Amino acid sequence: MKSKFIMLSCFLLTGTGLMAQTEFQWKTATSGGYSYKYVTNDPTKARFYTLKNGLSVILSENAKEPNVEYRMAVRAGSNTDPRNATGLAHYLEHLLFKGTDRFGTMNYAKEKPLLDKIEALYEKYHATTDPAKRKEIYAEINKTSGEASNYSIANEYDKMMKSIGGQSTNAHTWYEETVYNEDFPSNATDKFLALQAERFRSPVFRIFHTELEAVYEEKNRGLDNDAWKISEKLNDLLYPTHNYGQQTTIGTIEHLKNPSLVEIRKYYNKYYVPNNMAVVMSGDFKADEMIKKVDIAFSYMKAKPLELYQPAPEKPLTKVQVADIYGPSAEVVRIGYRGFAENTKESMLLDLISSILSNGKAGLMDINLNKAQKVLNAAAGYQQMKDYGTFIMLATPKQGQSLDEAKQLVLDQLALLKKGSFDESLIKATVANSKLSLLENFDNNGFRVEAITNEFIMNRGTKWNQSLNSPDAMAKVSKKEIVDFANKFFGNDYVVILKHKGEDKNIAKVDKPVITPVKTNTNETSPFTQQLLARTTKPIEAKFLDYQKDLNFGKVGIADVVTVENKENSIFNLTYRYDLGSWNSKLAPYAARYLTFLGTDKYSAEEISKQFYNIACSYSFTVNNDVTTIRISGLQENFDQAVKLVEHVFANCKPDEQALKEMKSSVLKSRENNKLNKAAILSGLMSYAQYGAQNPFNYALTNAEVEQMTSAELLEILHNINNLKHSINYYGPQTLQAFTGDIAKIHILPASFMEAPAAQKFNFMQTADNQVYFADYDMVQAEIRWLRNDGVFNAADAAKINLFNSYFGGGMGSIVFQTIRESKALAYSTYAFYSTPDKAGKDNSMIAYVGTQADKMNEAVAGMNELLNVLPESEKNFESSKSNSLNALETSRVTKFDIINHYYADKRLGLEQDSRIAEFNGIKPLKFSDIKSFHDNKVSNKPFSYCIVASNKNVKTADMEKFGKLNTLSLEQIFGY
Repeated sequence: MKSKFIMLSCFLLTGTGLMAQTEFQWKTATSGGYSYKYVTNDPTKARFYTLKNGLSVILSENAKEPNVEYRMAVRAGSNTDPRNATGLAHYLEHLLFKGTDRFGTMNYAKEKPLLDKIEALYEKYHATTDPAKRKEIYAEINKTSGEASNYSIANEYDKMMKSIGGQSTNAHTWYEETVYNEDFPSNATDKFLALQAERFRSPVFRIFHTELEAVYEEKNRGLDNDAWKISEKLNDLLYPTHNYGQQTTIGTIEHLKNPSLVEIRKYYNKYYVPNNMAVVMSGDFKADEMIKKVDIAFSYMKAKPLELYQPAPEKPLTKVQVADIYGPSAEVVRIGYRGFAENTKESMLLDLISSILSNGKAGLMDINLNKAQKVLNAAAGYQQMKDYGTFIMLATPKQGQSLDEAKQLVLDQLALLKKGSFDESLIKATVANSKLSLLENFDNNGFRVEAITNEFIMNRGTKWNQSLNSPDAMAKVSKKEIVDFANKFFGNDYVVILKHKGEDKNIAKVDKPVITPVKTNTNETSPFTQQLLARTTKPIEAKFLDYQKDLNFGKVGIADVVTVENKENSIFNLTYRYDLGSWNSKLAPYAARYLTFLGTDKYSAEEISKQFYNIACSYSFTVNNDVTTIRISGLQENFDQAVKLVEHVFANCKPDEQALKEMKSSVLKSRENNKLNKAAILSGLMSYAQYGAQNPFNYALTNAEVEQMTSAELLEILHNINNLKHSINYYGPQTLQAFTGDIAKIHILPASFMEAPAAQKFNFMQTADNQVYFADYDMVQAEIRWLRNDGVFNAADAAKINLFNSYFGGGMGSIVFQTIRESKALAYSTYAFYSTPDKAGKDNSMIAYVGTQADKMNEAVAGMNELLNVLPESEKNFESSKSNSLNALETSRVTKFDIINHYYADKRLGLEQDSRIAEFNGIKPLKFSDIKSFHDNKVSNKPFSYCIVASNKNVKTADMEKFGKLNTLSLEQIFGY
């Protein structure tokens, strides 16, 4: 399931004229025996085919790396769930990974009668209300499922994708869509299409009751997610008729408890038809060849009459509706207006208005609320669906501020917009920044297929020309038009959700059913899989970096310079890189934050933000633990102006005591909110377990020290930043000689660098015996992570570590996933991996994770411990893992600024050449015995630290004490304040 703000499905033609207008018109052409439609000047060069059976095929060639991104899109989601069986489309999405009568089974003739019996039992279970009888029926389902698992092969689909070379097997369900996504090496096209065609031919719904439990776990995770609850309530009030508000993708608890395989099959037969589906691909292929292959692969599909969801129109809202939500996370206010259908002018105007209000730099909220520190943070956005859109504004209150006060400040910005109190240049700047952002994503196949898939879901791709034209349409909008529209649209017909910190007394979890682990038959392979994987493929030659050839090295004064020339377009990315950070100075992160609120002797803070936005350039000052960067990016034509402005800001920023006072208050409020964030708490527990009481996570100023810090201290850091040792790194259209000549005139360097403060050192704790680190949090689930420090990093182990992770805990085909989720149904999310550090001299660590219902914690811990102690052997899984690891390295292409990033990452590890070379060569000779030996020496029967975040109402102290010595940590111990 996914939630998303509108994707502007458009790209930008290469060139410097961001405001240049282009004509986008539909045309028809024929090539290779197939007719297709295309849009003139479409930078994706997408071809829109419709096959004889109605299947849409949309192809976009992009041969810059030997991979292909793929989506199978179905125009059906939770909107088309039966009203009495919500969550059905999402169930089906999960079941489309289970195989057919040809794969996922060892003997379908023997398996089928048992599956038929399970289906009938679920129908009986669905119709039964007596608790005792339901329990009796479920026991029979559990028993029969175990018998059926004697013939099933769990995760055989994932194993095939892994062997083919896929790296991103996944799917999602949303309101009006179910989308299956993959990527694969371009040399495996025939294998891939054969598998996908078979997958959708006649799916078999096997291993259902454990997958059902995984969906229960997903539901429980949603119940612990306050943001989900806010969205559900907002939609419920905005859409009292439409299924956007009346049905959730995951479904109700009552419906989840009463699934019907018969209804799921009916849904599949009704909506999974070629005239309601699209194959979308972008990558290294020839469209003329690919369309023939897709046509042959999916020609078996037969079109059917189609009846999609036809909602009754929503009646206009006539009043302001307010709802209160409670939960353990930080307080927030969210305001929502019901918008318009996709690709309407009204939706385009709302999208543009959202950027005028909030664009991260110069919007009304950015300047008046965030930069002025009137709230902790505020934002706006437009979420587009097919039939309607939702205009959203939100704010997190600052210290001492009520939700109502934060709400009013947000509404005040809307009032300013309605009065026309904004600069008309914001419109042009918004369009230019949008186009630049799209240009930066231009080569990304994933971005292309997501944009085109979204277009198919919204309108079958018929309005692709309008989407491509959207930025130009925005550029023609006048300020008066925006003001007139805003005054007409934004009335007292909105919804306010006030999220309070407190106990949610209405929360109810999905109870744990009794499940006997099913067999996964990991070592078995169906004939279909054997034949598919036996097909030969032409090898892809690996291409690694040669730093001496792929990088240009030079000097500017005393600073080292590293560049890569951009020969594709006019985008530049400039970074000053410092090998120091918050471990050298606790004040440095606060100096970076303070800078965003400061003006100079020439410009106010507001004017600085507007200048960057108006020239479509960005800059950031980021302080990490031991690396600090100043990053500037944009179009080369604005290089001098952007870099000079950044240099001016750092050299001439001046104190603002009111801004500092507000920042201190915001820091303290953010700290309070961090303590309400279960993910932050778990991260803190992990750091505590890894390093002890003094650790990187809690290495920060105390609250008293925050109150005492001064402008002088922070400005000392900012004004002297160029005097600290750093390198200059550039990706852009200039040659090394031209760049060094230009930057030397702008970036003034000292005769010698200042010595940086010594960095704080943290010692890895030896994991000598089992320890439990526990933090209490009001939640339904229990989050459990295992951690073991395992000695200093050795680059010679990289190949073994890569292959071990792929085999043991990496992805849906791994041993951990198959056992914990598929066989035992103990979690929705689980993984395990051996982690290597980012710098030489640091320790490796073994990490595992299970997120499970609190009442299954003991079983989950026992299940993971069994795998950590005894490595299951599957030669077939090992071979597919090895093939996948090699494939990933063969097809990976490091380009653009990532070449520079890769160079520094290897340099931090003490390596002088591309680390992938040794890793690739090292994997080739490895056998399962090597991975087994690694597991025995590094993981098996070793002590671990257990980091657990859960409610002390739902987990027992005595149970946790069985895992190891229990250490219950306070939030002050975890966070350091």
